[in-house]
Amino acid sequence: MNRLLDSIKLLALAGGFHFFSSCSYEPEEPAFGFYPSRNFPPVEYSSPRNPITREGFELGRDLFYENGLSLDSSINCSSCHAQTHAFADHNVPLSAGVGGKLGKRNSPALINLAWMPQFMADGGIVHLDVMPLAPITDTLEMALPMQMAIDRLKCDSEYRSKFEKAFGTDTITSQRIFFAMSQFMLLMVSDDSRFDKYLEGEALLSDSERRGYSLFNTHCANCHTEPLFTDYSYERNGIDSEFDDLGRGRITLDPADDGKFKVPTLRNVELTYPYMHDGRFFTLEEVLDHYSDEVEPNMSHRLPQPLNLTSAEKEDIIQFLKTLTDYSFISDPKLAEPRR
Repeated sequence: MNRLLDSIKLLALAGGFHFFSSCSYEPEEPAFGFYPSRNFPPVEYSSPRNPITREGFELGRDLFYENGLSLDSSINCSSCHAQTHAFADHNVPLSAGVGGKLGKRNSPALINLAWMPQFMADGGIVHLDVMPLAPITDTLEMALPMQMAIDRLKCDSEYRSKFEKAFGTDTITSQRIFFAMSQFMLLMVSDDSRFDKYLEGEALLSDSERRGYSLFNTHCANCHTEPLFTDYSYERNGIDSEFDDLGRGRITLDPADDGKFKVPTLRNVELTYPYMHDGRFFTLEEVLDHYSDEVEPNMSHRLPQPLNLTSAEKEDIIQFLKTLTDYSFISDPKLAEPRR
């Protein structure tokens, strides 16, 4: 009898194990969309009419890498915003557009755009959903009239199908082009550098990097504030006493804003050289030399003038800045050029 009871218990246990195994919980993958870093502030981007979908994102990615959006079909957005360089240009001061024409400013990195209140170095564009209009139509960049861009896409049955999937209609408009490109660019989120891992307790900093972090907080963090490493303000950085490019003053028409440019993010700064709005400095050493020794008297009042850093202090700051490189961002396959 005892043997029979033991057998029944074993069968019951086995059955229970089978039941719980067959009903084991497997967490579902999160729905496709935009998931901001929990360590970042609330996003600036707001567009209730443009929710992110997989189909919209993939269409936006296709358009970002589409040569047909340039007049002679020779370049696309990634020609000046390469993933390997944190979506900045390939380390040239000024980008070459259609016909080899050079732009007037250094191409900025496209990083964490959902948090950016205005776009371009002078803040002349105030919403991501219209930002692509400028590079597509600018005669120094892609030089393609918007109606011609629409007509080209209309002639492509694959694109008509992709617009249908993304927006429920195959009618192609400039707004839908921009909506799709926004969806792609919103997912250009960089929040996985070694410094981010350090803050999460998942990585260590060297002695030099920790010293650099302390110096950074003393001398740089007033404008390059964490966690985005920018406050998106407009400042004079003391590189010129006279201004060929009025910067923010060109937009506001206020002489007090002449020569001011947006404070850039320092995330991935190791990869985004050359630096400044005109790409005049090719190394971080040159940038620190400028702020340490060579600033013009009209530089922003928010910075000590000059910093008077030692060579060792400059090296420590540079070592810290390199911890902001996000290798998962620059190798993320979902942001890479799709196979045609």
